[in-house]
Amino acid sequence: MVEQRASQAPVPGVLDEVDPLVRRLTAPNPSVMTGPGTNTYLVGDDAIAVVDPGPEDEAHLARIEAVGGGRIRYVLVTHTHPDHAPGAASLAERSGAELCGYDARDGFVPETELRDGDFVSLGSMGLRAVHTPGHASNHLCYLVERNGSGHRHAGRRLLLSGDHIMGGSTVVISPPDGDMTQYLTSLELLLGFDPPIEAIAPGHGPVLEDPRAEIEAVLAHRRAREQAVLAALADRGQATVDELVTAVYVDVNPAMHPIARRSMWAHLRKLGSEAMAYSEHPEDIEATWVAQA
Repeated sequence: MVEQRASQAPVPGVLDEVDPLVRRLTAPNPSVMTGPGTNTYLVGDDAIAVVDPGPEDEAHLARIEAVGGGRIRYVLVTHTHPDHAPGAASLAERSGAELCGYDARDGFVPETELRDGDFVSLGSMGLRAVHTPGHASNHLCYLVERNGSGHRHAGRRLLLSGDHIMGGSTVVISPPDGDMTQYLTSLELLLGFDPPIEAIAPGHGPVLEDPRAEIEAVLAHRRAREQAVLAALADRGQATVDELVTAVYVDVNPAMHPIARRSMWAHLRKLGSEAMAYSEHPEDIEATWVAQA
């Protein structure tokens, strides 16, 4: 039974329909980093794939299993961060499903490793893996594909985006595994899809109904932030990450600066790779950076 429309803000524990045969069940782990909580998606009908079971929460996992009704065949994760993957192994074990993801990391060990373009079949539909490194080097999005537009369960060209893109907030890029250059390249990849993506179902927050506008807005924001970093660094001659966060992130609550400093470091490392900034120790978040002409 679907309990609300997917256009509404997710509510932990409430099942809603994102698209034909795509349902969302949000985990009870709300926070400043996860918004309302981690979105778990159940895709399919006779055979179901669960994407991002979230944390190791018994009530949430039991609810997923109940909604699946004995039809869960695959458990997939978009990446292995602690708000997305810890519950995956338990759900796979209790349901007998095949555990899938990019690689073994952070305590997650997939039975099947997925790479860009791999397809998980669910009969009349399935999920196409799209490798989107940036937020995490092992990050996968999943594109819902159906066998023919005339199928009775035809729906939109929907992307389950994990933490690659979400509405209402920017994604934290945290080196060394997070990489700003890869992140921007992965965003641009999505803009080149033909036919285009028609909606994005993110790992946190509501469905994004205008994917191109959302992606272009994130790209514009990141590029504007990069220019602000360059200007602040040039103005000072040299600066640390923390000094630049204070100067550049004036639109961000200072309580969030400890999180923002990770993305600042990612911007600087990108600029360093392009010979626009330099540090003797780019692998050290405490290092000093200088602008380069």
